[in-house]
Amino acid sequence: MAKYTDELRDHSFDGIQEYDNPLPTWWLWLFYVTIAFAVVYVPYTHLTEGKLLVDEYAVEMAEAEKKYGSQKIEWDAAALAERCKTDAWKETANADYKTHCVACHRADGGGLVGPAFTDDKYIHGGSLVDIANTITVGVPAKGMIAWKKVLKQDQIRDLTCLVRDFRGKKAENPKAPQGEKYTGD
Repeated sequence: MAKYTDELRDHSFDGIQEYDNPLPTWWLWLFYVTIAFAVVYVPYTHLTEGKLLVDEYAVEMAEAEKKYGSQKIEWDAAALAERCKTDAWKETANADYKTHCVACHRADGGGLVGPAFTDDKYIHGGSLVDIANTITVGVPAKGMIAWKKVLKQDQIRDLTCLVRDFRGKKAENPKAPQGEKYTGD
């Protein structure tokens, strides 16, 4: 391996002179290998039968959906309304609410970090389907996680009934109403 000596270049810029030292050999070889890789990789993936990562992802997601089924929960408004008319949801919903929701919405539904449930205003819609979707997918921008990863579909359904049941009840020191007024059912 040749020994390099520091040699100043003849020109200066703003009073600064620079050395004229060659790049290390290992760095040059790494650079040449990446150029060779790009010359082969780009035409293969974009001009021939090679699949892009986006295409591979789509294929794998389709296979997973076939194997496990859709993870998207479709809520039926009529089924939710029928469930809420019974008292069957109260025991599990109260237990789940105390475990997961009280910290942000208070025990009486008056709201703390999260909105109050006792008024008729809703940030993300006030229908049973809207409430169920909000619980299911959460509101990450406001700090509410997607509960579909933690709770079963039946638990979310029952919590939806409980949230609706809070509407019109009196809360001690409730949070100011937020969102749009819901006038449906």
